[in-house]
Amino acid sequence: MAVKTESSPFGGTARTRVLLSLRLLGDSYARELARVLDMPFSSVQKALRSLEKDGLVAGRALGRTRVVTLNPRYFALDDLERFLLRLTEPEFELKARVSSLRRRPRRTAKPL
Repeated sequence: MAVKTESSPFGGTARTRVLLSLRLLGDSYARELARVLDMPFSSVQKALRSLEKDGLVAGRALGRTRVVTLNPRYFALDDLERFLLRLTEPEFELKARVSSLRRRPRRTAKPL
């Protein structure tokens, strides 16, 4: 990743990487983010908790899964999205991982 530890604009590398991923994915859950970012699940959960506490992300229950997205009620959402878009421009590896991610379930009875 191109985000440097000493220059993470959101208080930590994990928080910044999670926000960049959410900007590219739209909405996601902790396990998927951990796979995409190649980070420990507990680190992603901790980053999501702190981002939600700060109001940058919003979560909702979808069955037994907690789905998170950028908070649509955040007072500077447009500015945040533009800033994250600029930060994701040099993130070629992250973009490739997100684009190769399977986001829909396999059709019933489809052969493997």
